[in-house]
Amino acid sequence: MNANILKSSKLQQTGGRIREVPLTNTAFRSVAPFHVPWTAVPAVLLLPRPAPFVRRVVPHAASTAEAPRASDKSSPMAVSEIGLVGLAVMGQNMALNVAEKGFPISVYNRSYDKTEAAVKRAQKEGLGDKLRGYESVKDFVASLQKPRRVIILVKAGAPVDQTIDALCEYMEPGDIIIDGGNEWYENTEKRVAKVASKGILYMGMGVSGGEEGARRGPSMMPGGSPEAYTHIKSIVEKVAAQVDDGPCVMYIGGGGAGNFVKMVHNGIEYGDMQLISEAYDVLKTLGGLDNEELAAVFKEWNQGELKSFLVEISAIIMNKPDDQAPGYLVDKIVDQTGSKGTGKWTVQQAAELAVAAPTMASALDARYLSALKAERVAASKVFASCAQPGAVPRVDKAQLVADVRAALYASKICSYAQGMNIIKAKSVEKNWNIDLGGLARIWKGGCIIRAQFLDRIRQAYERNSELPSLLVDPEFAKELAAAEGAWRRVAALAVTHGVPIPSMTSSLSYFDTYRREKLPANLVQAQRDFFGSHTYQRFDKEGWYHTVWDETFGSADSITTSGYVV
Repeated sequence: MNANILKSSKLQQTGGRIREVPLTNTAFRSVAPFHVPWTAVPAVLLLPRPAPFVRRVVPHAASTAEAPRASDKSSPMAVSEIGLVGLAVMGQNMALNVAEKGFPISVYNRSYDKTEAAVKRAQKEGLGDKLRGYESVKDFVASLQKPRRVIILVKAGAPVDQTIDALCEYMEPGDIIIDGGNEWYENTEKRVAKVASKGILYMGMGVSGGEEGARRGPSMMPGGSPEAYTHIKSIVEKVAAQVDDGPCVMYIGGGGAGNFVKMVHNGIEYGDMQLISEAYDVLKTLGGLDNEELAAVFKEWNQGELKSFLVEISAIIMNKPDDQAPGYLVDKIVDQTGSKGTGKWTVQQAAELAVAAPTMASALDARYLSALKAERVAASKVFASCAQPGAVPRVDKAQLVADVRAALYASKICSYAQGMNIIKAKSVEKNWNIDLGGLARIWKGGCIIRAQFLDRIRQAYERNSELPSLLVDPEFAKELAAAEGAWRRVAALAVTHGVPIPSMTSSLSYFDTYRREKLPANLVQAQRDFFGSHTYQRFDKEGWYHTVWDETFGSADSITTSGYVV
């Protein structure tokens, strides 16, 4: 049936079949043609209703091909293999990606205009025969083949719960809901239990790559029901980014594992971006490199060990002219960085798990300090007599560029080591059995932190799946040792001239602390025992001890712990 028929005919049931007859009532509105299978369906469901109550369907673009035949277990109207709810830019791009890979998809959005926009875009991109839009949740769910699979890409929190409730009204046992947003992992685990009471399977799937990744192929981190994953595996493996050793997707683990891993991915992303900005600052402020020189440096770096999406786009950004005023656009952007919460969650989880993550924590602090623009302007006047950052006289630019390159790479290794340790600790706590090497592999493409050296991380965990830290992998250990001199020179230069590089110096301190056999923690523990009777251990004897350090000072004399308590 074509578009003209839909607008000028109605359907009647005759002898158990449907036939077309002319229409005089034109209230039945459709944006595009809709193929109705010739099957026995009560005619009342297909007759046009009065305009105020009309069910609006936004089907696929005109096509002479018959709609996909539904399975015996599905509704006669079930034509799509998967559905997607939430058609903001990420959702719309993901839907088009799914359609482009050959999977018929139904889409729904609470605001109907976004559904119409998605359908029109699909038509424009030649994908109209694979994408159908619906105005009601009921019709949307009915359009899906069983087991129904629905990806939701809506704002985290209450909107997710509202969407789940609306879907569950029409979904059945065995159907599957996949939340593809940046959701707090514990919320995902609560929802797993909630929909399980209805027999519905639930997954939390991290999706990284931004708008472009969603359209062309993201990195995908599905967690939750392993049974549910078997029903979406063939789809997500084609939709995900593709690299030399396969699609950038794998089953992460049970419960909220997928959301947790995506959260830490974003925490690593915070560290990466801050480290790059610090390298930029040192070269620009202390080295005196102009934008063209900076762009050339970053472009060169992107050909070697630092090859990554973030280094690549940084080179582009630095060289982008301002189309509204003389100069470069990046220099006109206010120095305040926003955040959406996943970096904070990562740092909070690191603390909960007792995993040191100073690179990410300092990156988060840098964002918070950047937001204090007015205070910083005022403080710059208060401390005008202190060291003022500026180009260092007679600096060897070539040497500085080489040193900053090494410092950036070494700091990056520390940042990823911290992220992997957070994931490992949580995986042990929750018994998720996350494959860290596999995780590094699926981050090689599609996602924001995609980088060449992720393959090195994959290899490190393949060499030793029980690796306590990336820092002690033989290959990374050699590179860290080789970078040490340059790392320290950059830190000293920046500190001497008042240029803050919190994430680089935090990474260096992390490296120095981790590799040091003995730390001054003995004094800290003695202090804790002095005022709180927290006890201590000795090198020369087994057991825990308490000392009354000074009776006249009021040193505590009650043992409050049986062992070292953090």
